[in-house]
Amino acid sequence: MTVEEFVDELSSISLPNVFNPYRDICPQSDHLGSPSLRRQNLLLFLVAMVQGGATSVWLGRDLGHRGGRRTGLALTDEFHLSLLEDTFGIVGIVKATIDSAASKERTATEVWKLLRALGKPVLLWNAFPFHPFDRDDPFSNRRHTSQEFRTCQYLLTTLLEWVNPATVIALGADAETALLEVGCECVRVRHPSYGGQADFTRQVSDIYGI
Repeated sequence: MTVEEFVDELSSISLPNVFNPYRDICPQSDHLGSPSLRRQNLLLFLVAMVQGGATSVWLGRDLGHRGGRRTGLALTDEFHLSLLEDTFGIVGIVKATIDSAASKERTATEVWKLLRALGKPVLLWNAFPFHPFDRDDPFSNRRHTSQEFRTCQYLLTTLLEWVNPATVIALGADAETALLEVGCECVRVRHPSYGGQADFTRQVSDIYGI
């Protein structure tokens, strides 16, 4: 599977109570071309990581409604798109929504503090690569189900095979469970949300000697 085929595969998946940013249009924040822009963002990012020699993978749980739902990039909100370009040397990443202000997410903020200090390419992904939400609230964040994970499990396996990372970091227990399920050894760190910022920063800094 090529990177282009991978992104096409992602954009073909449709599940109940799940927002797929590579095919779905948010009636509040998107325009008709938003899914296409997010696909392009992801394509540029994956090509840079796969061809640019990323040796680390950081895995979260799901896309959040203030982050990857809007950008198409795991652990990355709109506020940090320019930092992503500068840190990883990627040209062409764009904001895909119509809102005048760039969204900011707590998890992305903590992740990008460390990525800026690290200065090395890291493949960012999630156990479930879409935004799952509660049935009556499309802007809520819920944990993906086991069945939803199994639907997309092969995509995670494909990325790990592409990169063959020396270091795999699981952000929280759910990410660790997903990695173990696909047979990937990892180091689990505290997820940076819900009061875990200090532990997350310390643990990741220790791993890389930052």
